[in-house]
Amino acid sequence: MANKQQGVQVDIYDHAFNLRSDAPEEYTRELALAVDEIIRSISHKTHIYDSMQLAVLAALHFADEYKRLSLRYEHLHEQVTEKSIRISQALDQVETASKTASNDISSAK
Repeated sequence: MANKQQGVQVDIYDHAFNLRSDAPEEYTRELALAVDEIIRSISHKTHIYDSMQLAVLAALHFADEYKRLSLRYEHLHEQVTEKSIRISQALDQVETASKTASNDISSAK
């Protein structure tokens, strides 16, 4: 069942925003807090105080983080796929060896 959209008021860099989201309110607040923290961190480090510039820099920060995590995910997915193939091949070899041994035992009787 889809969540009903709800309104959530959040503060980001001393600006109030009324957001509507299908996500739980706490999750939306966590996201807003993460954005606020990044904007404040960038402002502190760069001494930039213009909201638009800070928003763009924060967007670039999150885009970079997303890209890095996407690449990491792809790498891990490839590793899991390769290991799954190796495990499947090993299990096939065990199954073949087991059938051969079973046939050898049956023939020996």
